[in-house]
Amino acid sequence: MPTDFFEREGTGLPANVAVRRVLVDATQWSQSAQSLHDLDACLLALWGADDRDVDGMFRIFAAFLLPDQVLLLQHAMPATTPVYPSLVDWFPVADRLQRAVRDLLGIRADTGDPRPWLRHDGWADDHFPLRRDSDPAQAPPANPAPYPFVPVSGDGVHEIAVGPVHAGTIEPGHFRFSVVGEKVLRLEVRLGYAHKGIAKRFEGQPLTEGHRLAARICGDSTVAFSWAYCAALEAITDIELPYRAASLRALALERERLANHLGDLGALGNDAGLAFGLVQFSSLKEQLVRLNQEAFGQRYLFDYLVPGGVAADLGIRAIRAMFDEATMLEQAVATLRAIYDDHPGLQDRFRDTGRLSPELAREHGALGLTGRASGIAQDVRIDLPWPPYDRLQPRRVLCTGGDVAARVQVRFDETIESLRLCRSLLETLPAGPSLVTLPVAPPGQLGLGLIEGWRGPVLIALQTAADNRVRRCHAHDPSWQNWPLVEYAIHGNIVPDFPLINKSFNLAYSGHDG
Repeated sequence: MPTDFFEREGTGLPANVAVRRVLVDATQWSQSAQSLHDLDACLLALWGADDRDVDGMFRIFAAFLLPDQVLLLQHAMPATTPVYPSLVDWFPVADRLQRAVRDLLGIRADTGDPRPWLRHDGWADDHFPLRRDSDPAQAPPANPAPYPFVPVSGDGVHEIAVGPVHAGTIEPGHFRFSVVGEKVLRLEVRLGYAHKGIAKRFEGQPLTEGHRLAARICGDSTVAFSWAYCAALEAITDIELPYRAASLRALALERERLANHLGDLGALGNDAGLAFGLVQFSSLKEQLVRLNQEAFGQRYLFDYLVPGGVAADLGIRAIRAMFDEATMLEQAVATLRAIYDDHPGLQDRFRDTGRLSPELAREHGALGLTGRASGIAQDVRIDLPWPPYDRLQPRRVLCTGGDVAARVQVRFDETIESLRLCRSLLETLPAGPSLVTLPVAPPGQLGLGLIEGWRGPVLIALQTAADNRVRRCHAHDPSWQNWPLVEYAIHGNIVPDFPLINKSFNLAYSGHDG
């Protein structure tokens, strides 16, 4: 493939980061994937579209993260043969994404795992709920069949099935362990139980209301998803976000990161036998979300970000309270970190447990916190900064250990860095409006929003219809990339270590399943 292929064929697409959209045929789709693999690009998301009402075609999209831009490949297929070349040879994570697209739209990759991913006997094999002519009321009944987990055989090998319903308030997921004694030989994860039909729910919504649904895709990433949606819409309408609004959004995003890291650090201590850590970090998290309630009107900020800015400004009293909170948290987290680091029993459980090597993490496209704990220096806030991160210049957090201890270390370091960013945002909060009105969006436009959430990069692909409504909206959580890596990290560990390893990744069920 010519080295200037992307520049020659691409057309600019406005977004909160540099995005290039490339229309390709089947051969170019494969050639591009191979070239992107050679460039160490990361597959961000894969999704399909039913455009038969426009030109009789189905389309498949793939978004790739490069050091200086996002590249969006788009390939059209006739309705009679909606088949495209598989990406699995170059990007292993594409397998589950391709299976999901097949379940929802009937668009097939030419090779790959033939098993369903999202269907779960919820609809028949020949019914595709994201097609334009799909009618749930007329959908044929499903044909229930056992899911063919990959078997493991040998002397002393037996299976342990965990889930999909768990003894707690977490969402469903099935974990099939193949073990000898307590040593894990293989883990196969099956997800999709929390599939809510988010993409279908977006269709036809007013564009100015879609952020509310985006914020509810994943309850621990409300700011990241709603900002990604707003960024996509603001790219389409070509508005410049007021700098005060951007700063307030970043403050909300960093506080979301803080809340999740504080909660995880407590839970990880508890899973390793230190209940004291859970009590202390849970108290710190509770204080943070209570201040959210006072300052923003919500503990978890479901409705704070709106197209064009934020729903409410921040008062002087709240700003002072956040300065005091930052000082308290810096001291408390430093003290608790020293306790964690000096606790022999805790470190014995953390070190060398659930190790994900840098080589494996890079080969399988690890994203976000998981990748940074295994040596992948990737953070969209730094690599493709958008306002106000272009001014804030976040410090890159990185660890190469790849084990539970490394993922704990990344959480501690990112907590301290987020507190620094919050201080900087509060100290330099500019004057001016915190909200502007968006013009009516032209129909038939596609915009991308990419935001580095606490778990990793969150992507929204938004396409407009007439009457300022959503034609389609695809949301992608980085858990898609990282769930398969849990299956590798457990190899050679014992079954009782799985809760600790799983929590150290802390991936989404809801955001992943959509």
